Order: sequence, then structure tokens, then C-alpha cells
Amino acid sequence: MIDLSRRALALGALGAGALSFLTSNTSAASVASSAPPLAQVKIGRFTVTALPDGYADMPYSFFPGRSVEQVEQAAQAQFMARPSGVRFLFNQYLIEDGDRRILVDAGPAGTLGQSGMLPQALAALGLRRDQIDAVIVTHMHQDHIGGLVTDGRNNFPNAELYIDRRDVGHWTDAAKQGAAPDYLQPSFRLSREVVRLYPRLQAIDGQRQISRGVSVVDLTGHTPGHIGVRIEDAGQSLIMVSDMLFPVVHPSAIDANFLLEQDHAAAQAMRARFFPRAAEQGALIAATHMPFPGLGRIVSDRGSLRWQPADWAFQV
Repeated sequence: MIDLSRRALALGALGAGALSFLTSNTSAASVASSAPPLAQVKIGRFTVTALPDGYADMPYSFFPGRSVEQVEQAAQAQFMARPSGVRFLFNQYLIEDGDRRILVDAGPAGTLGQSGMLPQALAALGLRRDQIDAVIVTHMHQDHIGGLVTDGRNNFPNAELYIDRRDVGHWTDAAKQGAAPDYLQPSFRLSREVVRLYPRLQAIDGQRQISRGVSVVDLTGHTPGHIGVRIEDAGQSLIMVSDMLFPVVHPSAIDANFLLEQDHAAAQAMRARFFPRAAEQGALIAATHMPFPGLGRIVSDRGSLRWQPADWAFQV
């Protein structure tokens, strides 16, 4: 049996169009005016809370490997078709064990779509951003780091920041920025701000234990340093896979990519290894862009793979 442990994932890991339409005319403040949904699960001693920052709709043309018609038909079959495309949620996850509060990603914070709800979601838990002890950044796309540097300031002043060294190197490289398409420029600009404003940033290498029961796993492909987060305690576990899994196309179409993925072959190979193992073991998964709260399992159904939302209500 293949184990989705930190070691197994390490052994399995591989050493156009503009997004301007996603910039919402709706301010972050107006998006945050409604009460945010919250969802919690227990993983041993940990409480994991899914926190929304908002959403953006991605055109059906943004999925290389599938035609516009194929993606739209898949969305219709799943009752998820919208005139504007496939809806991507921005789910963040707060990990608490009574000693530390660790946030996974910080959302786009109004830089994409209709977003900016994270501060209010934290407030619903009675928390301020300066009460977060650490932030793990799964990769440096703008929808994962925008909330770190909203309004040009360090929004988590007491947090250690963990980002894979490969992503830090890539997204602060002036030559790579100069050669990148327009839709990636916000990620380069925000990444430079993150490095400038977070003196406690730790550029980490591959596998890394952040604290007892919380570790980083290598899921490279989507970006050079794309990582996931594994939480485990008392025989229970949860794997946060960030952007390895997208709504409508995954997990059934392993060869369907997303426009912003920088190494399509590596991303496909990672999914080809991970998805069947996750289905075999019934692994509990958290995925940033799946419908809120992004918690579910990959299951095998008559020879194909599909997403099964997890039963999270009243689990705490």
C-alpha cells in the first residue's frame, strides 16, 4: 500500500490571456460586509478552520489540455456552470493546537475577483492578524500572498513566514519578471513586497517540520516551489494541497492544467501520482479553490476519480 506520508510524498515529488478582467469593481470592504462562513474539523489535538477570502470566476479557456467546450460541459454536468466561467474560491486554513496559530496562505485581499474577507473571517473567531504566530505560503501567486501586504504593509507583524526557497528565488528574479506575461506581473510585484516587508521570512528547502504535527510537503509543478501542508496527530491526518486540485476539471482529468501553472508536465505527473493514492487511502484533503470549505476526498467511482465533499459540520 502506498502511504501518503511526508516521506512517501517526498519520494514521489518531481526534483494566454490576461487576468485583468478578474480585478473587481467591488471593493474588498463591500465583499467583507457580509458575515463570512466558517467550517472546522478536528485532527487529533488540532482544530483546523477554513476561512474564506472571496472568489473569482475563471474563463473556460483557462484550462490547457481541455477545450472551452469540454470544460463548460463538465461544469454543466456538475451543476457548476456560470456565464463567467469556473468559480474559484479562495480558502485559507487556520491551524490551532492551543499553543500556536498557523495560517496557510493569506488570499488575494481584493487584488482578484471579489475578495478581502479574511480579516473579517479571523475576527469572527475573535482573532486579529497580529495574533497569528506563523504563515505558511504554499506558493507566491497573488491569490495566496495578497493579504500579506495589503496597502503596502506587513499585515501579520508577529508571524514567522515560511515559503519554499525555489518560489522566493523565482518570484524575485528581475529577468524572469521581464520575460513573464502580463497576468503574472502582480505576483512578481507582490512577492517583492513580501520579501521587503517580512524580515522573519524563512526560505525553506523541500520537506520541513514547522511544528510538532505540522509539516511541509513538496508538490512542485504549479510553481517551482509549490508546497502542501500535512497535519497529523492521534492517528488522524489532513493534507492541504493548495493548487494541485481545481474545481470542475479535477480529479477526473489529471491531464487538465490551469493557465498559471508554470510546468504543466510536472503538475500532471504530481497529480497522476497523488490522486490515485489519495483515493486508495481515503485521505482527507483541503484544496484552496474547491467549493467552500474545500475539504473533501478523492474517490474512485466506476473506474474514474471524483471529488467527494467531506462531512465537516459539527465535527469540533
